[in-house]
Amino acid sequence: MLAIRFVAGMLAAAVLGLSFTASAQTTPVRLRGAITAIDDKTVTIAVRDGTTANVRLADNWSASLVTPLTLADVKQGSFVGIASTGTDADRTALEVLVFPEAMRGTGEGHYAWDLQPNSMMTNATVATVASASDGQTLKLDYKGGGTQTIKVKPGTPIVTFQPGQRSDARVGAKVFVIAQKAADGTMTAARMAVGKDGLTPPM
Repeated sequence: MLAIRFVAGMLAAAVLGLSFTASAQTTPVRLRGAITAIDDKTVTIAVRDGTTANVRLADNWSASLVTPLTLADVKQGSFVGIASTGTDADRTALEVLVFPEAMRGTGEGHYAWDLQPNSMMTNATVATVASASDGQTLKLDYKGGGTQTIKVKPGTPIVTFQPGQRSDARVGAKVFVIAQKAADGTMTAARMAVGKDGLTPPM
């Protein structure tokens, strides 16, 4: 049952955050930083740009863990989300998220991302994995006949999602939060992705 709730929650988060779906009254905002205060109603996040974000927590809010993998865990057939820089002719990964199988197809496509200036996100299936002089080269296929080739160098953060507990979202924890921002500037979130054992979620 825990796994089912986890997958359902992460699917909802991914649909909101990765495919940019939101109601007419709210706008999705991606927050990356560390928790400085939290209770069952609100969380305060020291955001990486030096600002502070106060986010209301939904009554049923939940947490998932972002846990590390290795390059060997990225295999042909894996469904991944890769933030990258460069051009479509020469693209290098900033991070690799290997989705749990139940989340296959989430946010599928290739679109602008805000991890770094001019970065892109590609959510797709790994068609081929080829060894390169410096790491590996992944050919990714996504719906509509799209394809991207992305280099993954040694040391690139590679992670996945695992079920977590609310207690994992504590002061000092590094988080990635997709909040919904209302017209009055207030932000609300239903879940947080928390780096396991101090890990910084690289998304």
